[in-house]
Amino acid sequence: MSSIATAETTQNPLQGMTIMASAMIILPTMDAIAKYMATFENMSPGQVTFYRFFFQLVCTLPLLFTMTGASALSAKRPWMNILRGALHGAASLLFFVAVKYMPLADVFAIYFVEPFILAALSAAFLGDKVGWRRWLAIIIGFGGAMIVIQPSFEIFGWKALLPVACAFLYAVYLFMNRAIGEADSPLTMQTMAGVGGTIFMAVALWVGSAMGGTDFVPSLPASWLGLVLLLILGSISGYAHMLVVRAFRLAPLSLLAPFQYFEIISATVLGYALFGDFPNLSKWIGILIIVGSGLFIIWRERVQSQSLKSS
Repeated sequence: MSSIATAETTQNPLQGMTIMASAMIILPTMDAIAKYMATFENMSPGQVTFYRFFFQLVCTLPLLFTMTGASALSAKRPWMNILRGALHGAASLLFFVAVKYMPLADVFAIYFVEPFILAALSAAFLGDKVGWRRWLAIIIGFGGAMIVIQPSFEIFGWKALLPVACAFLYAVYLFMNRAIGEADSPLTMQTMAGVGGTIFMAVALWVGSAMGGTDFVPSLPASWLGLVLLLILGSISGYAHMLVVRAFRLAPLSLLAPFQYFEIISATVLGYALFGDFPNLSKWIGILIIVGSGLFIIWRERVQSQSLKSS
Protein backbone atom coordinates (compact mmCIF):
# COMPACT_ATOMS: atom_id res chain seq x y z
CA MET A 1 0.00 0.00 0.00
CA SER A 2 1.50 3.36 -1.08
CA SER A 3 1.53 6.89 0.38
CA ILE A 4 1.80 10.28 -1.32
CA ALA A 5 3.71 13.39 -0.29
CA THR A 6 4.75 16.48 -2.18
CA ALA A 7 7.54 19.01 -1.94
CA GLU A 8 9.10 21.73 -4.04
CA THR A 9 12.34 20.98 -5.89
CA THR A 10 13.81 20.99 -9.39
CA GLN A 11 11.39 19.22 -11.74
CA ASN A 12 12.49 16.20 -13.77
CA PRO A 13 9.27 14.49 -14.91
CA LEU A 14 10.91 11.53 -16.68
CA GLN A 15 13.04 10.67 -13.66
CA GLY A 16 10.03 11.16 -11.39
CA MET A 17 7.89 8.78 -13.47
CA THR A 18 10.67 6.17 -13.50
CA ILE A 19 11.07 6.33 -9.72
CA MET A 20 7.30 6.24 -9.16
CA ALA A 21 6.83 3.23 -11.43
CA SER A 22 9.66 1.40 -9.65
CA ALA A 23 8.16 2.14 -6.22
CA MET A 24 4.69 0.98 -7.26
CA ILE A 25 6.11 -2.32 -8.57
CA ILE A 26 8.08 -2.86 -5.35
CA LEU A 27 5.43 -1.90 -2.76
CA PRO A 28 3.08 -4.90 -3.24
CA THR A 29 6.01 -7.11 -2.18
CA MET A 30 5.31 -5.78 1.30
CA ASP A 31 1.76 -7.10 1.20
CA ALA A 32 2.88 -10.41 -0.31
CA ILE A 33 5.26 -10.82 2.66
CA ALA A 34 2.37 -10.09 5.05
CA LYS A 35 0.27 -12.78 3.36
CA TYR A 36 3.21 -15.22 3.40
CA MET A 37 3.78 -14.63 7.13
CA ALA A 38 0.10 -15.27 7.88
CA THR A 39 -0.15 -18.30 5.57
CA PHE A 40 3.15 -20.12 6.10
CA GLU A 41 4.62 -18.66 9.32
CA ASN A 42 1.29 -18.60 11.21
CA MET A 43 1.85 -15.01 12.35
CA SER A 44 -1.21 -12.87 13.05
CA PRO A 45 -1.84 -9.80 10.85
CA GLY A 46 -1.73 -7.59 13.94
CA GLN A 47 1.76 -8.80 14.80
CA VAL A 48 2.92 -8.42 11.19
CA THR A 49 1.59 -4.85 11.12
CA PHE A 50 3.44 -4.02 14.34
CA TYR A 51 6.69 -5.37 12.89
CA ARG A 52 6.01 -3.42 9.68
CA PHE A 53 6.18 -0.09 11.53
CA PHE A 54 8.75 -1.15 14.13
CA PHE A 55 11.27 -2.41 11.58
CA GLN A 56 10.54 0.62 9.39
CA LEU A 57 11.84 2.77 12.24
CA VAL A 58 14.78 0.43 12.88
CA CYS A 59 15.77 0.52 9.20
CA THR A 60 15.24 4.22 8.49
CA LEU A 61 16.10 6.09 11.70
CA PRO A 62 19.89 5.74 11.27
CA LEU A 63 19.66 7.27 7.80
CA LEU A 64 17.29 9.99 8.98
CA PHE A 65 19.57 10.98 11.86
CA THR A 66 22.59 10.91 9.54
CA MET A 67 20.86 13.21 7.05
CA THR A 68 19.03 15.60 9.38
CA GLY A 69 20.10 14.87 12.96
CA ALA A 70 17.64 14.97 15.83
CA SER A 71 15.55 17.52 13.92
CA ALA A 72 13.94 14.56 12.12
CA LEU A 73 11.83 14.06 15.25
CA SER A 74 11.21 17.78 15.83
CA ALA A 75 7.80 18.35 14.27
CA LYS A 76 5.89 21.63 14.44
CA ARG A 77 2.65 19.66 14.68
CA PRO A 78 3.74 16.46 16.47
CA TRP A 79 0.32 15.26 17.61
CA MET A 80 -1.23 15.72 14.18
CA ASN A 81 1.62 13.71 12.68
CA ILE A 82 1.34 10.97 15.30
CA LEU A 83 -2.40 10.81 14.57
CA ARG A 84 -1.54 10.43 10.88
CA GLY A 85 0.70 7.52 11.85
CA ALA A 86 -2.09 5.93 13.89
CA LEU A 87 -4.46 6.20 10.92
CA HIS A 88 -1.81 4.68 8.67
CA GLY A 89 -1.33 1.88 11.22
CA ALA A 90 -5.07 1.16 11.34
CA ALA A 91 -5.30 1.17 7.54
CA SER A 92 -2.31 -1.17 7.23
CA LEU A 93 -3.81 -3.51 9.84
CA LEU A 94 -7.08 -3.79 7.90
CA PHE A 95 -5.13 -4.35 4.68
CA PHE A 96 -2.97 -7.11 6.17
CA VAL A 97 -6.02 -8.83 7.68
CA ALA A 98 -7.67 -8.68 4.25
CA VAL A 99 -4.67 -10.19 2.41
CA LYS A 100 -4.55 -13.02 4.94
CA TYR A 101 -7.94 -14.24 3.71
CA MET A 102 -8.27 -12.84 0.18
CA PRO A 103 -6.19 -12.85 -3.05
CA LEU A 104 -3.78 -9.92 -3.31
CA ALA A 105 -5.24 -8.65 -6.60
CA ASP A 106 -8.77 -8.60 -5.16
CA VAL A 107 -7.69 -6.61 -2.11
CA PHE A 108 -5.80 -4.06 -4.23
CA ALA A 109 -8.68 -3.70 -6.68
CA ILE A 110 -11.21 -2.97 -3.92
CA TYR A 111 -8.72 -0.74 -2.09
CA PHE A 112 -8.41 1.52 -5.12
CA VAL A 113 -11.75 3.14 -4.31
CA GLU A 114 -9.49 5.33 -2.13
CA PRO A 115 -9.11 8.14 -4.75
CA PHE A 116 -12.91 8.34 -4.97
CA ILE A 117 -13.25 8.63 -1.18
CA LEU A 118 -10.49 11.26 -1.06
CA ALA A 119 -12.22 13.30 -3.77
CA ALA A 120 -15.48 13.17 -1.82
CA LEU A 121 -13.77 14.17 1.45
CA SER A 122 -11.99 17.06 -0.28
CA ALA A 123 -15.29 18.28 -1.69
CA ALA A 124 -17.09 17.99 1.65
CA PHE A 125 -14.47 19.46 3.99
CA LEU A 126 -11.98 21.48 1.92
CA GLY A 127 -14.44 22.97 -0.53
CA ASP A 128 -12.77 21.42 -3.59
CA LYS A 129 -14.94 21.67 -6.66
CA VAL A 130 -16.01 18.23 -7.88
CA GLY A 131 -18.13 18.54 -11.01
CA TRP A 132 -20.82 16.15 -12.17
CA ARG A 133 -18.38 14.25 -14.40
CA ARG A 134 -16.14 13.36 -11.48
CA TRP A 135 -19.12 12.50 -9.25
CA LEU A 136 -20.30 10.17 -12.02
CA ALA A 137 -16.81 8.63 -12.22
CA ILE A 138 -16.86 8.14 -8.43
CA ILE A 139 -20.21 6.34 -8.62
CA ILE A 140 -19.04 4.18 -11.55
CA GLY A 141 -15.80 3.39 -9.72
CA PHE A 142 -17.72 2.21 -6.67
CA GLY A 143 -19.84 0.11 -9.02
CA GLY A 144 -16.65 -1.53 -10.29
CA ALA A 145 -15.63 -2.23 -6.70
CA MET A 146 -18.99 -3.91 -6.09
CA ILE A 147 -18.32 -6.24 -9.04
CA VAL A 148 -15.11 -7.35 -7.33
CA ILE A 149 -16.62 -7.42 -3.83
CA GLN A 150 -19.76 -9.42 -4.67
CA PRO A 151 -18.13 -12.82 -5.39
CA SER A 152 -15.51 -12.18 -2.70
CA PHE A 153 -18.28 -11.46 -0.17
CA GLU A 154 -19.93 -14.80 -0.96
CA ILE A 155 -16.63 -16.56 -0.23
CA PHE A 156 -15.06 -14.46 2.54
CA GLY A 157 -18.08 -12.72 4.13
CA TRP A 158 -17.57 -9.38 5.87
CA LYS A 159 -13.79 -9.63 5.40
CA ALA A 160 -14.37 -8.65 1.75
CA LEU A 161 -15.32 -5.16 3.03
CA LEU A 162 -12.03 -4.67 4.89
CA PRO A 163 -10.26 -3.10 1.85
CA VAL A 164 -13.05 -0.50 1.65
CA ALA A 165 -12.56 0.38 5.33
CA CYS A 166 -8.80 0.48 4.70
CA ALA A 167 -9.34 2.79 1.72
CA PHE A 168 -11.46 5.13 3.86
CA LEU A 169 -8.85 5.34 6.64
CA TYR A 170 -6.06 5.86 4.13
CA ALA A 171 -8.05 8.58 2.37
CA VAL A 172 -8.42 10.33 5.75
CA TYR A 173 -4.65 9.91 6.22
CA LEU A 174 -3.97 11.59 2.86
CA PHE A 175 -6.64 14.20 3.64
CA MET A 176 -4.70 15.08 6.80
CA ASN A 177 -1.55 15.50 4.67
CA ARG A 178 -3.38 18.22 2.77
CA ALA A 179 -4.85 19.72 5.95
CA ILE A 180 -1.44 19.93 7.65
CA GLY A 181 0.08 21.48 4.53
CA GLU A 182 3.80 22.31 4.62
CA ALA A 183 4.18 22.87 8.38
CA ASP A 184 6.67 19.98 8.52
CA SER A 185 9.02 18.45 5.95
CA PRO A 186 8.04 15.15 4.29
CA LEU A 187 10.97 13.46 6.05
CA THR A 188 9.81 14.61 9.48
CA MET A 189 6.19 13.73 8.71
CA GLN A 190 7.18 10.19 7.65
CA THR A 191 9.35 9.68 10.73
CA MET A 192 6.61 10.83 13.09
CA ALA A 193 4.05 8.74 11.23
CA GLY A 194 6.29 5.71 11.81
CA VAL A 195 6.38 6.50 15.53
CA GLY A 196 2.60 6.93 15.62
CA GLY A 197 2.03 3.69 13.69
CA THR A 198 4.31 1.72 16.03
CA ILE A 199 2.61 3.08 19.14
CA PHE A 200 -0.86 2.46 17.71
CA MET A 201 -0.05 -1.12 16.72
CA ALA A 202 1.53 -1.89 20.12
CA VAL A 203 -1.72 -0.80 21.81
CA ALA A 204 -3.93 -2.55 19.21
CA LEU A 205 -1.94 -5.77 19.55
CA TRP A 206 -2.22 -5.69 23.34
CA VAL A 207 -5.97 -4.90 23.36
CA GLY A 208 -6.76 -7.34 20.54
CA SER A 209 -4.89 -10.22 22.15
CA ALA A 210 -6.48 -9.47 25.55
CA MET A 211 -9.90 -9.77 23.88
CA GLY A 212 -8.92 -13.11 22.33
CA GLY A 213 -8.78 -11.91 18.72
CA THR A 214 -7.11 -14.52 16.51
CA ASP A 215 -5.76 -11.79 14.22
CA PHE A 216 -3.91 -10.16 17.14
CA VAL A 217 -1.97 -13.08 18.60
CA PRO A 218 1.50 -11.78 19.64
CA SER A 219 4.45 -13.89 18.53
CA LEU A 220 8.09 -13.86 17.55
CA PRO A 221 9.26 -14.98 14.09
CA ALA A 222 9.17 -18.78 13.94
CA SER A 223 12.23 -19.02 11.70
CA TRP A 224 15.24 -17.07 10.49
CA LEU A 225 13.49 -16.73 7.14
CA GLY A 226 10.53 -15.09 8.89
CA LEU A 227 12.84 -12.62 10.65
CA VAL A 228 14.60 -11.77 7.38
CA LEU A 229 11.25 -11.27 5.63
CA LEU A 230 10.07 -8.93 8.40
CA LEU A 231 13.27 -6.89 8.07
CA ILE A 232 12.68 -6.71 4.31
CA LEU A 233 9.07 -5.67 5.02
CA GLY A 234 10.23 -2.79 7.22
CA SER A 235 12.88 -1.75 4.72
CA ILE A 236 10.41 -1.68 1.84
CA SER A 237 7.92 0.23 3.98
CA GLY A 238 10.45 2.93 4.75
CA TYR A 239 12.60 3.23 1.66
CA ALA A 240 10.02 2.56 -1.07
CA HIS A 241 7.84 5.28 0.42
CA MET A 242 10.87 7.56 0.35
CA LEU A 243 11.08 6.82 -3.37
CA VAL A 244 7.48 8.02 -3.65
CA VAL A 245 8.37 11.23 -1.80
CA ARG A 246 11.33 11.70 -4.15
CA ALA A 247 9.15 11.08 -7.21
CA PHE A 248 6.68 13.77 -6.15
CA ARG A 249 9.54 16.22 -5.75
CA LEU A 250 10.50 15.64 -9.37
CA ALA A 251 7.10 15.58 -11.11
CA PRO A 252 3.55 16.85 -10.45
CA LEU A 253 0.94 14.67 -8.75
CA SER A 254 -1.35 14.68 -11.80
CA LEU A 255 1.43 13.12 -13.88
CA LEU A 256 2.43 10.48 -11.32
CA ALA A 257 -0.92 9.47 -9.82
CA PRO A 258 -1.82 6.98 -12.62
CA PHE A 259 1.31 4.98 -11.78
CA GLN A 260 -0.39 3.89 -8.53
CA TYR A 261 -2.32 1.37 -10.61
CA PHE A 262 0.95 -0.46 -11.33
CA GLU A 263 0.38 -1.96 -7.88
CA ILE A 264 -2.50 -4.05 -9.23
CA ILE A 265 -0.22 -5.53 -11.91
CA SER A 266 2.54 -6.33 -9.41
CA ALA A 267 0.04 -7.73 -6.88
CA THR A 268 -1.53 -9.98 -9.53
CA VAL A 269 1.87 -11.37 -10.56
CA LEU A 270 2.93 -11.97 -6.94
CA GLY A 271 -0.44 -13.46 -6.00
CA TYR A 272 -0.28 -15.93 -8.87
CA ALA A 273 3.42 -16.79 -8.45
CA LEU A 274 3.34 -17.27 -4.66
CA PHE A 275 -0.22 -18.32 -3.85
CA GLY A 276 -1.78 -19.47 -7.13
CA ASP A 277 -4.42 -16.69 -7.07
CA PHE A 278 -5.62 -15.10 -10.31
CA PRO A 279 -8.70 -12.88 -10.84
CA ASN A 280 -11.53 -14.35 -12.90
CA LEU A 281 -13.20 -12.51 -15.81
CA SER A 282 -15.82 -10.67 -13.73
CA LYS A 283 -13.15 -9.41 -11.35
CA TRP A 284 -11.03 -8.19 -14.26
CA ILE A 285 -14.06 -6.25 -15.51
CA GLY A 286 -14.45 -4.67 -12.08
CA ILE A 287 -10.72 -3.86 -11.93
CA LEU A 288 -10.84 -2.19 -15.37
CA ILE A 289 -13.88 -0.11 -14.32
CA ILE A 290 -12.13 1.02 -11.11
CA VAL A 291 -8.89 1.88 -12.94
CA GLY A 292 -10.76 3.65 -15.77
CA SER A 293 -12.82 5.73 -13.35
CA GLY A 294 -9.74 6.61 -11.30
CA LEU A 295 -7.78 7.66 -14.38
CA PHE A 296 -10.71 9.82 -15.51
CA ILE A 297 -10.79 11.60 -12.13
CA ILE A 298 -7.03 12.20 -12.36
CA TRP A 299 -7.42 13.51 -15.92
CA ARG A 300 -10.23 15.88 -14.93
CA GLU A 301 -8.11 17.14 -12.02
CA ARG A 302 -5.28 17.85 -14.43
CA VAL A 303 -7.58 19.64 -16.89
CA GLN A 304 -9.00 21.85 -14.14
CA SER A 305 -5.54 22.65 -12.77
CA GLN A 306 -4.33 23.68 -16.22
CA SER A 307 -7.43 25.83 -16.80
CA LEU A 308 -6.91 27.60 -13.46
CA LYS A 309 -3.26 28.31 -14.33
CA SER A 310 -4.19 29.72 -17.75
CA SER A 311 -6.99 31.93 -16.41
